[in-house]
Amino acid sequence: MAQAAVGNLSSEKEPSLSPSAGSITADDGLINASGYRQELERNFGLTSIIAFAITAGNTWVPLGGAIAAVCQIVAAQTVAMYAAFRPDFVALQWHVFVSFLVVTWVSCAIAVFANRLMPLFESLGGFFTISGVFITIVVCAAMPAVNGSGYATNAFVWREWVNSTGYSSDGFAFLLGMLNGAFAVGTPDVTTHMAEEIPRPSMNIPKAILAQYIIGFSTTFFYIITIFYGINDLDTILEEGNRYFPLAAIYRQITGSGGGTLGLLIISFLPLFIACVGVFLTSSRTFWTLARGNATPFSRFFSQVSPRYHNPVNAVVFCASFNTALGIIYVGSKTAFSAFVGSFAVLTTLSYLTAILPHLLSKRTSITPGWFWMKGATGYVVNAVSCAYIVVFIVIFCFPFVLPATAPTMNYASLITGGLTLFVAAFWLWRRNDYEGPRQVRLEDNAMLAKDAV
Repeated sequence: MAQAAVGNLSSEKEPSLSPSAGSITADDGLINASGYRQELERNFGLTSIIAFAITAGNTWVPLGGAIAAVCQIVAAQTVAMYAAFRPDFVALQWHVFVSFLVVTWVSCAIAVFANRLMPLFESLGGFFTISGVFITIVVCAAMPAVNGSGYATNAFVWREWVNSTGYSSDGFAFLLGMLNGAFAVGTPDVTTHMAEEIPRPSMNIPKAILAQYIIGFSTTFFYIITIFYGINDLDTILEEGNRYFPLAAIYRQITGSGGGTLGLLIISFLPLFIACVGVFLTSSRTFWTLARGNATPFSRFFSQVSPRYHNPVNAVVFCASFNTALGIIYVGSKTAFSAFVGSFAVLTTLSYLTAILPHLLSKRTSITPGWFWMKGATGYVVNAVSCAYIVVFIVIFCFPFVLPATAPTMNYASLITGGLTLFVAAFWLWRRNDYEGPRQVRLEDNAMLAKDAV
């Protein structure tokens, strides 16, 4: 919720001012006022796309990290579902990689060939999420009493603290652990980058972002508390054999059976798989928007929209190919893969800073207020707190996860962030004379991408 409050309250009004698949990159007034239009648009867009690309592959990434992250989570969950009735099965990295490839390319195929079904597909995802949370909470609340395993104590759930990071300060360990919640910054990104494919985006996108966080926070809170009360042996869950998908071990403890474990995993698998398709839509639209502005290699090729399928097929296939490359890295080195995926929160949050800070420094006077405009001191306070939060937590999220730090356990987010920043700077110097900037495609102009959505 902290990530949502300080990062997205500041940026959620931006789509209502200038909706575009490039989201904040299309806010002309804000960027013009800073005096560095091309630099800011270019750097925000490339930083964001690199992050999202990494995310889709893991279960989650700024758009590059999102695809890799989400796909890896679904792949690991698939392996865990297979192992539910096979207690002697030992999951290996190549098992996850094979599942990873299947999830990646099936999601890519759905994003390309089922464009007209996306509204129905996403509605199903919402239904599976809400109904699945309700069913899971009921089952997990009842089963410990049914199978006699008992419930965890109130002290375990609400007071006891397990700090296995090696840091002497529990407070700092808590702040470092907020990295998991920081991935929620990708949630509004998925919505904002679909601005050109939904009706009345200037009004509906901010509403969707708010709904995401209200529903997400309320359901997650009750889900987590229920799960905590069902855990009776934390050490077993943290064992090496459960490292790929610990949630399966938690469900087995709660239900006491392979069938119950598999059933609960299927309930969470369905919306997660739909989320994979969602991040493909988001990352491909972002990459396509940058290609329209001549900000990517082979921009003419990637900026094309298929007249048959009404979507940027080339951009979608590129995202799937890039995700496959990240999966190959996962087989060779899980540490290297985690470094790319783990940089998602840092890169995405930095991309928000490049939009919020110029808006604040220009005294919030450079753009026309939209539907959801924060008036007076409220806007200044929210923008300032957002920037301070981002700066502080970007540093914290670059600390090693455990001490003492070794080569396999080191946090390489700072290396990835710095290296990609140098790459973006070099690319800018190379292509700055060709950069055209993002262009809005209005729904009333019968944009090809919008035909299936209206």
